[in-house]
This record gives sequence, C-alpha cells and structure tokens, in this order.
Amino acid sequence: MKAIACIIFVSFLFISIPQIFAQDQQEAWRDYMTPGSVHQMMAESAGEWTSEITMWMNPTQSPLKSDVSCSNEMIMGGRYLKSSQKGNMMGMPFEGMMLLGYDNAKKIFTAVWYDNFGTGTTVSTGTYNDQDSTLTLNGAMVDPATGNDIKYRETMKFIDKDHQILTMYVNQDNQEFKNMEQVLTRKK
Repeated sequence: MKAIACIIFVSFLFISIPQIFAQDQQEAWRDYMTPGSVHQMMAESAGEWTSEITMWMNPTQSPLKSDVSCSNEMIMGGRYLKSSQKGNMMGMPFEGMMLLGYDNAKKIFTAVWYDNFGTGTTVSTGTYNDQDSTLTLNGAMVDPATGNDIKYRETMKFIDKDHQILTMYVNQDNQEFKNMEQVLTRKK
C-alpha cells in the first residue's frame, strides 16, 4: 500500500511541476536534469577494465600491489557513472563501488566511494581540466584509529579511451604523500 501511495505522489509531482513553476524555472529544471557533454565524457569510461593497484600505507614503507577487476556503467539515464571493483587487496577479498556524477547547476563533479574495508562513506568534489584530461577530486575519509578525518586529493588522468591512471594523495601531519596509484586498462 505504501508503494502505491509513493507512486501516486511521485506521479502527481511530475504532472504538477509544469503548473507550479514559471517558464524560466521549468527551463532551469530541464537544464539541471538533462545529461550533457560532460556526462557523455564520463560514459566513455563504461566497460570492463583491469586494474593494477600500488598502495603506500605511509611514505617510508614499501608499496603493496594488487590486481582488481573494474566494471563501469552509466546509470539513471546517463547521469551517473557507477564503478564496481573486485579482487584481492592486502591478502583479503576486496569489493568497492564509486558513483561519479556531474552537477549541471553547480558545475562540479561529485564522487561517493564505499568498500568492504570499512563501513563509512567517502565523499569528494572537484573539477575537470580539459588541457591535461584530468579530473581532480578533494575529500576526506575517516581514520578508524582516531575517528578523525584525513584529507585527500585524487586525480583521474584519462590517457586515451583504453587507459586511465587514478592517483590518490593523503595529507598526513600536514604533508601530502602519494598513497595509491591505480593503472586501468580496458579489457579487449
């Protein structure tokens, strides 16, 4: 019964929007909800990928290496890129998921990350640089030992249609260091 009430409410909302909003508001909503060229660029990452991950837990330790598979797909009518990753990391089964979107109104990217190595949600925002084909995201993730946030910066370099490099830098003791590099190659 609740599902039917929800469907009726959502239907009423969408039928009523044109009558509620003035013409300029309708155009603003239409522009806001319509995927554009940035979304088309994100869609170029859809497909199956192999991923080589190198992680540095701190700058003085040797890196850990892992191989992960990555499956990317556009969802919700081409508005968001969903990236699912699976493999083994640090000797344990690993599973992670990212949702990447572009907000037409704010003109920024937003990424949300979840994985089975924690129960928290990592959120970052950023911009794309056309000149070097790089998306830069800034965010914070929790340090489970202290409960405090750790700031990070992540770059996604689009080398060509079949190669990408994701690099993550964390801020530790007010100094940034390279924490992870993920080299992605599209499966043929």
